[in-house]
Amino acid sequence: MSIERLMLVVALLWSWLPQTGAAQPFDPFAAAGIDTAQVGRPLALNSRFIDQRGRPVRLGDLLQGQPTLVVPLYYRCPNVCGAALSTLFSQLANQPYRLGRDFQVIAFSFDPREDVGAAQEELAKLTQHWPALAEEAGVYLLTGDAVASQALADSIGFGYRFDPQQQQYAHSSAVAVVTGDGRLSRWLYGLGYQASDLRLALTEAGQGKLGEIKEQLLLLCYHYDPQSGTYSSRIIILLQVAGVATVLVLGLFIARAVRREHKEAR
Repeated sequence: MSIERLMLVVALLWSWLPQTGAAQPFDPFAAAGIDTAQVGRPLALNSRFIDQRGRPVRLGDLLQGQPTLVVPLYYRCPNVCGAALSTLFSQLANQPYRLGRDFQVIAFSFDPREDVGAAQEELAKLTQHWPALAEEAGVYLLTGDAVASQALADSIGFGYRFDPQQQQYAHSSAVAVVTGDGRLSRWLYGLGYQASDLRLALTEAGQGKLGEIKEQLLLLCYHYDPQSGTYSSRIIILLQVAGVATVLVLGLFIARAVRREHKEAR
């Protein structure tokens, strides 16, 4: 074998070998995700942050035994984080429970570069549109170090990762619904959930302590869809099932009638 052919074979073999030292391309879909296996498990309640007023706080102390909406984000996000909080507050204004009395809202930044100034900037934006809600005692906009934010994110199954090329975080947009004793109850995904979804999620997280009898009865008529992160009516589903069953029964009846006619004709 000539030296040229030998070099060509070596080059081809080298190209087929895995290049362990090569940098892997950043995959935002692998970096960002939500692990629903964490539903029912406790949050990292000992995580410590700084709230929008500059006060050091412990996560578990903020719950006060009430259902809580936890929003993972970073305040200076150029994409959907601002829209996520705006969607939440717009829907909060259209449901019966009172923020600060019946439930809490906790947003926490997973960007360790952000400080109380970033939280105050976000609060100012919310105050422009929802001044009554944004100034309620049950609203907390938290910042902290990487250890605290990572511990809290891991405990609710929320994935995120920094993309050095884009200088942004890859992450999902969702709201975690937490019980009064600090366990993950449900997730509301994206920006498409409605005030009724919030109402039912808070009622369910209240574990019988939140809402009147009519709210509790609503849970009997609706069920939570973990794929969409919303509540759909059981009545509608039952009607759909009944409709399909009716069609099948009518089909069988018609088939038997036709068969009987054929027999009689013969």
